[in-house]
Amino acid sequence: MPYIGWFIVSGICLGIVAWQLSIWIDEKRFKNKQYQTALAYAQSRNKPLLIAGGPYGNRRVRHLLKIPAHGNGDFCLDIDRNAVAGHPNAVIASVTHIPFTDKTFGAVFASHLLEHLPTTIAARQALAELNRTAEGVFIVSPSRQSISGWLHPDHHLWVWQKGGTTYLKQRGKLGIKQTQEYTNDNG
Repeated sequence: MPYIGWFIVSGICLGIVAWQLSIWIDEKRFKNKQYQTALAYAQSRNKPLLIAGGPYGNRRVRHLLKIPAHGNGDFCLDIDRNAVAGHPNAVIASVTHIPFTDKTFGAVFASHLLEHLPTTIAARQALAELNRTAEGVFIVSPSRQSISGWLHPDHHLWVWQKGGTTYLKQRGKLGIKQTQEYTNDNG
């Protein structure tokens, strides 16, 4: 009888692990699909693809093992030099002030980037810059069902999309509880 509690706890833990694994797999599939869609969109416009947020992120192990989180694109922009190290067209800049002219790119792919911005105001500014510099904007962010998304200390926002609208919700201690929307034409 004393082992029944352990079996129940073990079953619950295995269920949570299976649930999180399925969420991670869905996120990975969606990210790959969005990247391919952004690439095709840029090619259809005969313009370059901008990756906002380097393919290596801030994880040095990705560089060591040469395992990017996603494709490189034609240009790669990040505020962290390490995130774009080795890219032939790396640009060190903030996504809120992109140093390119209007509609330079056919598409921009921003993966797991906007949730790191400190406020919904900064995220709206970034979305405006992404839309200014590219004809199509394709965004990927962590699912609100992802436990790691909840626990990541640098995630300040929830970001999600429905149709052509990107929703931003502040997390944390700023006390801003409203959800803001940003209508986006393509992504």
